[in-house]
Amino acid sequence: MRTNRLGRSTVEVTELGFGGGPLGGLFEPLDDDTAAGALAAAWEGGIRYFDTAPHYGIGHSERRIGDFLRDRPREEYTLSTKVGRVLVPQDPQGRTDESFQVPATHRRVRDFSRDGVLRSVEDSLARMGADRVDVLFLHDAEECFEDALRHGYPALAELRSQGVVGAVGAGMHHTGMLTRLVRETDVDVVMLAGRYTLLDHSALDDLLPACAGRGVSVLAAAVFNSGILAEPRPADGARYEYAPAPPDVLRRAHRIADVCEAHGVTLPQAAMAFPLSHPVVAGVVLGMRSAGEVRRDTEAFGAGVPEGLWTDLREQGLIDERAQAPG
Repeated sequence: MRTNRLGRSTVEVTELGFGGGPLGGLFEPLDDDTAAGALAAAWEGGIRYFDTAPHYGIGHSERRIGDFLRDRPREEYTLSTKVGRVLVPQDPQGRTDESFQVPATHRRVRDFSRDGVLRSVEDSLARMGADRVDVLFLHDAEECFEDALRHGYPALAELRSQGVVGAVGAGMHHTGMLTRLVRETDVDVVMLAGRYTLLDHSALDDLLPACAGRGVSVLAAAVFNSGILAEPRPADGARYEYAPAPPDVLRRAHRIADVCEAHGVTLPQAAMAFPLSHPVVAGVVLGMRSAGEVRRDTEAFGAGVPEGLWTDLREQGLIDERAQAPG
């Protein structure tokens, strides 16, 4: 699988990355064996970039990814995690975590201070059984952006200068805030959730031009927009941005699917290929929870998409004129 370098760093990622959110029990419980099977299938499929976070299952995702990678040669993979939520132990009292289907053994405390960042990294390394991570992101900083910018980023830059991490950035969905971060700091990469997809091109307005001007890479996450683009044909009730898709969005997705079918391409294949059309996009990160899902996604990712598809989508007004055809 092809690899790309992140910004001006020396860190490289495979163009398809493994997103660790589902390994934390997102939406439904997940056992250790199923998680291990998904990770093994990803490795067999050529994926060598693995992304996780303390938030994902209050540490379950980090632990599972760490357990899997522990026996793999360290120089053969790239590992990223995130800061901004410190996990504090608590008595679960029979409760399930509010965001993931795991026992509520910890609570999250928002903390983008220098001490919070350092504590979060130390805790993450312990959970993963790792001595370092390659990429460190400020995570979901939309509601604490000034703290993340003024205190969190300098802590990340300090860790990078010390060689503790190889590249730093932020993972968010708000293109305006990410654009400001790119312009005002020296980040290497941003992970953009759901804002450069077949259905949402808003990153073309500000973020992608800013990244091109500053030499910053983009990792595209949530490219299926919460599920509406994950199947060859969107079903009634398909979800878009974690809610039922509005009728106009559903109609547009069906129109895109029509064009895809005419070119012998599935909607998920096109959804994964589209972000890589832009030169600043270094990779696509997919959340995957089972070996079967991983195999399906890696096969679709490796399938060729004819250039004529993008031409037809552009001519029908279904993708932005500024979007380039993947080469």
